[in-house]
Amino acid sequence: MTQSDPHPSNPESEVGDSFGDLLRSYEQSHSFVGGQQIDATVISISGESIFVDVGLKREGLLPVTAFGSAESVSAGQKVRVAIHGRDAEGFYLLSLLPVEQPRDWSALQAAFAGGKAIAGTVTGLVKGGLSVDVGVRAFLPASRSGERDAAGMESLVGQTIRCRITKLDEADENVVVDRRVLLEEQAQSDRENRYEELREGQIVSGQIRSLTAYGAFVDLGGVDALLHVSDMAWSRTQRPEDVVSPGLRIDVRVLKIDREKRRISVGLKQLQPDPWDSAGDRYRPGMRIAGSVTRVTDFGAFVQIESGVEGMIHLSEMSWTRKNKRPCDLLQPGESVEAVILSVNAGERRIALGLKQTLGDPWAEAAERLTPGSVFEGPVTGFTKFGAFVEVSPGIEGMVGVNEIDSARRIHHPQEALKLGQRVRVKIVEAHLAKRELRLTMKQVSAVSPAEYFAEHRPGDPVTGRVLAVADGVASVELGEGIQGACPIAAAPPQPGTPVSAPAKAAKEDLQSLTAMLQARWKGNRDSAAAGADALKAGQIRNFRIVNLDPAEKKVLLEPAT
Repeated sequence: MTQSDPHPSNPESEVGDSFGDLLRSYEQSHSFVGGQQIDATVISISGESIFVDVGLKREGLLPVTAFGSAESVSAGQKVRVAIHGRDAEGFYLLSLLPVEQPRDWSALQAAFAGGKAIAGTVTGLVKGGLSVDVGVRAFLPASRSGERDAAGMESLVGQTIRCRITKLDEADENVVVDRRVLLEEQAQSDRENRYEELREGQIVSGQIRSLTAYGAFVDLGGVDALLHVSDMAWSRTQRPEDVVSPGLRIDVRVLKIDREKRRISVGLKQLQPDPWDSAGDRYRPGMRIAGSVTRVTDFGAFVQIESGVEGMIHLSEMSWTRKNKRPCDLLQPGESVEAVILSVNAGERRIALGLKQTLGDPWAEAAERLTPGSVFEGPVTGFTKFGAFVEVSPGIEGMVGVNEIDSARRIHHPQEALKLGQRVRVKIVEAHLAKRELRLTMKQVSAVSPAEYFAEHRPGDPVTGRVLAVADGVASVELGEGIQGACPIAAAPPQPGTPVSAPAKAAKEDLQSLTAMLQARWKGNRDSAAAGADALKAGQIRNFRIVNLDPAEKKVLLEPAT
């Protein structure tokens, strides 16, 4: 007799079991358990998020930082992840799990003995650290959590992390884990991989991490590169903060990689064309340009013509005269100027500019007047051991040799007879216009007739003369051959043995009629006049100012120039 089946088949029961299996399968495919580990597939990458197919109704999200950088992951890549919840839009929140979570003590012992990484779920904050479920309860010290503050540690609660067992006591069920060591190893591994991936000339994306006085450090996805201030822009840049700021994401070009010293140099300006490459086509000698002074040195000034292209105005090209000894006397940083291009050398990145050329060449304009024998009157502008420079016309100077200053006495240095700024009459002896040189003389100046002198001069004009004598409060001054003037001074006792010349006596008599006029002029200023008079001595060449002219009587009334 055949033993009957204690559980005969029931079609309705089979249908119920089948429905239950289907329901459970559906629930499993549309729900999750916190910390559940599954295999998933990367679908796409968008911004800072990676979309992953986890086999459920909605996709999951992984942060790009889980892979170090977007370049480290690609669509279709298989990854093992843990599900931790959903965001506001319903996407599953995931974490990357490259390791398994132990199930028993034997697995923990094997992981501890081999120093292997394991997965654990952070269950909460405890005194001094975190509680982690690694199959049993484990302790993660705060200092080994890899987080810098309490907020960072709190954010780990509920997350599945990678860690390494540093202490395992089965008897006391005491397990201590370390997360920080794995983060450091992973960061080092990422850096090594990143160094191998980078190539000189490659364009990569990075984020400004920090600024220094000489540049900025850029995070290229686990490795730092130096962006020197000189490689930020083609124009002259003094401060890195004028171009970049911490947190800014930029594209840069890899310039140099030193794999032994682990140093990387990158450039920002190299992503733009070098303006000097076409400078030779855009700028030609003779062109008039406008620019801004960027810096001034002892030998000249640099002018920015365009971003990344500077020209230099040498001191000798700033003015036609010799008066300007320092560039800073003429130009200041930030000042806008016009200049003429003198030469262009794009290969050496040099453009020579001229400032004086924009003002016109005074030598060309006055060429017809600069002939030997021509007489000029102008100020003394400078001295050398062998002579003095005199400006005969605006922007034009000539040299008076020390032997051509005074015919009445021997002079060893020009400052024995002349002062800076003193106006003198000179005659051109030689003119070399091509060399822009004039040789002048003072002692050979042709005589001027009294009629010509009175016709050319007016009250208030500055003149230069030789003091012939000082007596009875009047200085007799020779203004030219046959032309004398009288300069009244404060009364002073005559010096014993001082001769009184006939011209001086005549001048005193001639000036009596002007006493009333001079009283108002000299009243209240007698002390200063006396001080000026004390300096007047016979034989001196001094500056005066014409007070009055009497062509009929051929008399000239003077006062000392102050």
